[in-house]
Amino acid sequence: MIQGALLGLLLGLGLLLIWRACWDAESRPSRADGRLGSWRERTRDDLVQIGLGTVPPAAVPALSAGAALVVFVTLWSISSALVPSAAMSIGTAILPTILLRAAARRRRTELREVWPEVVDHINSAVRAGMSLPEALVQVGQRGPEPLRPAFVEFARDYQASGDFGSCLDRLKIRLADPVGDRIVEALRITRDVGGTDLGVLLRTLSSFLREDARTRAELEARQSWTVNAARLALAAPWLVLALMSTRPQAAQAYDSREGLLMILIGAAVSLLAYRVMLRIARLPQDERVLR
Repeated sequence: MIQGALLGLLLGLGLLLIWRACWDAESRPSRADGRLGSWRERTRDDLVQIGLGTVPPAAVPALSAGAALVVFVTLWSISSALVPSAAMSIGTAILPTILLRAAARRRRTELREVWPEVVDHINSAVRAGMSLPEALVQVGQRGPEPLRPAFVEFARDYQASGDFGSCLDRLKIRLADPVGDRIVEALRITRDVGGTDLGVLLRTLSSFLREDARTRAELEARQSWTVNAARLALAAPWLVLALMSTRPQAAQAYDSREGLLMILIGAAVSLLAYRVMLRIARLPQDERVLR
């Protein structure tokens, strides 16, 4: 009876999240107070950075619930053990978020190397006598390949509307990057109030971005072996539990109060160790404050 109730609860939660994901994200408030709003904005930025900007943030928890339900039903049908199946389904539920964060992090690392080149293109175009809109348009034609689509869309927007400010706002949304925010706002201020120091500003920003990318690459290279080894050590016990859950005899050994207590203690220790590892290995990250 308990097993049926748990299965029904997981199924209902998955269907609810899928139903919420079907609604248009633009019809709901774009910002919300507290952690939910912060999570939604971060998830939206991550989706934009990996090329899935049309996917609503609510699709991520819906995918998590669906994956957890599939894993739970599969393992339970194989082993008939409730505790290991539920534990592995909960672990599976966090995988989409982890994979999304990792993909967005790799994307930001790739863009970190090309942003100085974008600034140099804009600076060269301005020195050649081009206007700021023309300088941004030519980035879409001759700039770094990973960033060309966003600037090509800017060119289309500007050709259609001629409103430089609104086109910059949409460019920031497509880029979803802190460095892009700073560049866009610098160009906006220069366009609105004028000034002769744009060239100096762009050269200084380019030098700063190159130095920051060089320093971060060196630090990440030095700590990558340690961080990857820690992640492997953290995931190994749960991979063993997942393999054991496919064998009915081994899974039944954990389908008890003692097994549940052991899994809970292991999960608490793993979570604590993972948070400590992230705290130790974390480097300062740019935050999007100019949305």
